[in-house]
Amino acid sequence: MTHRLSLGLLAAALTAALSGCAGAPPAAQKPSEASIAAHVAAATRAAGGDLGEVLTLCKPVPAARPVQDEAADRGLRALIARPAPPPGRAFDNLYFVGGDWASAWAIDTPEGIILIDALNNQVEATALIEGGMRKLGLDPARIRYIVVSHGHGDHYGGAPYLAQKYGARVVMSDIDWTMMETRLEFATPIWGAPPKRDISVKDGNKLTLGGTRLTLYVTPGHTWGTLSPVFDVTWQGQKHRVLLWGGTGFNFGADIPRMEAYGRSTQRMAQVVRAEGIDVMLSNHSRMDGSQGKLARLREAGSGPNPFVIGEPTVERTLTVMNECSLAQRDRFALLP
Repeated sequence: MTHRLSLGLLAAALTAALSGCAGAPPAAQKPSEASIAAHVAAATRAAGGDLGEVLTLCKPVPAARPVQDEAADRGLRALIARPAPPPGRAFDNLYFVGGDWASAWAIDTPEGIILIDALNNQVEATALIEGGMRKLGLDPARIRYIVVSHGHGDHYGGAPYLAQKYGARVVMSDIDWTMMETRLEFATPIWGAPPKRDISVKDGNKLTLGGTRLTLYVTPGHTWGTLSPVFDVTWQGQKHRVLLWGGTGFNFGADIPRMEAYGRSTQRMAQVVRAEGIDVMLSNHSRMDGSQGKLARLREAGSGPNPFVIGEPTVERTLTVMNECSLAQRDRFALLP
């Protein structure tokens, strides 16, 4: 078997190129109601008529970090209780095995399966990931790696169960492993305890299994150690390049440095999109990428153009919307008394 984890960092030249274009414009406008309106307007232009869900990031968010209390747990249970969509094949080697709220993606290779995210808990992992894989003709015993996009329980909740049952390795950024071990951002019995530290990665590390290689970019913002994998898929003999954005929402309160880090992450990954010709963008929450509707269209059509292939310009527009909304939120927080 030839699965391995490459621990080399990105080439220095690429890192320099990316970081060089990640900052704000030299004459950045001072935060004001006008600057907020300008960022929202820019996001709206970029969103056009097809990225309305992403544009919801521009809506004002609470300045206080959410508290995981009894009321929050009721809301979480309601989200988990939504009827799950059917599992489905998005590409020849990529499958959706998630719920209505949180997504999970299975990359099939000749030497096993790489699972990206593991849903909220063992119940979902059993019903949706294991059950979904079997419905799609995949054997969950072939799971070799579980890449957890970030250290929130709606993505790691089922990982301890799957790792123990199948001997799968759990992969997460070093930053978020440390967060979960020292000061877990959100904790609830619904999710249970996070997995124990296993494979720890840094920005640009690569995970390879059966000829499929994931480049694991650390994209700070949603958490400080959010991972956004980039990898290849195929459809009807054509190769496509995927960016799976690892954490979208602004649920960390009026943390201006973190909001600015989020914006830099989107700008940096826009450069990667252009450099690598990325033409597919996925999320780990299906509302953000429209994956449920796209899977339904694939089921109905059976073949033909793949609705997940949105093209490099639209992937860039998506990142532009996210960036401008993050700047609008930053400026709102900067105006707080």
